[in-house]
Amino acid sequence: MDHKERMQRKKAIVDAATNRADQERGVFLIHTGTGKGKSSAAFGLLARALGHGMTATVVQFIKNRSDTGEEAFFRKQPNVAWHVMGAGFTWETQDAAQDAAAAQAAWAAARQALADPVVDLVVLDEFTYALKYRWLDMAEVLAAIRARPPMQHLIVTGRAAPPELIEAADTVTDMTLVKHAFQSGVKAMPGIEW
Repeated sequence: MDHKERMQRKKAIVDAATNRADQERGVFLIHTGTGKGKSSAAFGLLARALGHGMTATVVQFIKNRSDTGEEAFFRKQPNVAWHVMGAGFTWETQDAAQDAAAAQAAWAAARQALADPVVDLVVLDEFTYALKYRWLDMAEVLAAIRARPPMQHLIVTGRAAPPELIEAADTVTDMTLVKHAFQSGVKAMPGIEW
């Protein structure tokens, strides 16, 4: 079989799958795993959504720094509401009560965005940690996700996404660490890590 015949067969398979996909609704995505790029991938989708004239809300659950390149860029975009609401990485804060309170405040902002039909895309960055540490109630979270406006898209990032959240999602990507510069002693670099 030559290349053209293989591509014609492949095209027929892809076309058939495309024709079966007939739903139009908001999509719930999760970027999880031990690899780098979960938030970066979400922000790439944020840029794509803005290119289509969509509105977006970003709620950051762990990060507490406001000097990141993504925030500096996206805060200038009129269609983005950006909320840095974390207390910092748990190994830095070492204060479970403070971390839980920060997660509850971030969840209040997230719930508001998830209920707003004007918001086309919601990004809950590093959200999985709020569930891992039981700072939020899973049933309440799933109810808010299910009740969001029909055309609203949702992206959740963070390691160790719980099975209940994975089950509720439409698309789940598990990013696997193969190699990281930090393991070789390279500092976190602006434009790459923040």
